[in-house]
Amino acid sequence: MKPRISVITLGVDDLERSLKFYKEGLGLPTQGIVGQEFEHGAVAFFDLQSGLKLAIWNRKDVAHDTSIEQSPISPTEFTIGHNVGSKAEVDMVMEQARRAGATITVPAHDTFWGGYSGYFQDPDGHLWEIVWNPDWEFIE
Repeated sequence: MKPRISVITLGVDDLERSLKFYKEGLGLPTQGIVGQEFEHGAVAFFDLQSGLKLAIWNRKDVAHDTSIEQSPISPTEFTIGHNVGSKAEVDMVMEQARRAGATITVPAHDTFWGGYSGYFQDPDGHLWEIVWNPDWEFIE
């Protein structure tokens, strides 16, 4: 398989609340909610880096579309890693997320592997790691 991941979709409980968190709280660019004219179709897309989008979609609609019964939420299923260029930027993004209503699960700190990171949960419990890795080249 040639890697062509272009959309990461998060199931959410309240589309409007999550739209506000990502758009107003974190400042991610979006056209807002689209697809409301379709049953199970309301979704919002956010532009990330070139060729990659974040989507938020109601959990019940993800369950319907995938023919999988909706199950209890487990925030430890995966994390989204947001790599930044410095320790100061980790602190800045963590504070921005906190002000937007995120729950800080692990404050920013020096890691055992030489980096600097912290974790927060969005309003639906999805885990984000904000991280600076001194061994990775950071591209703006």
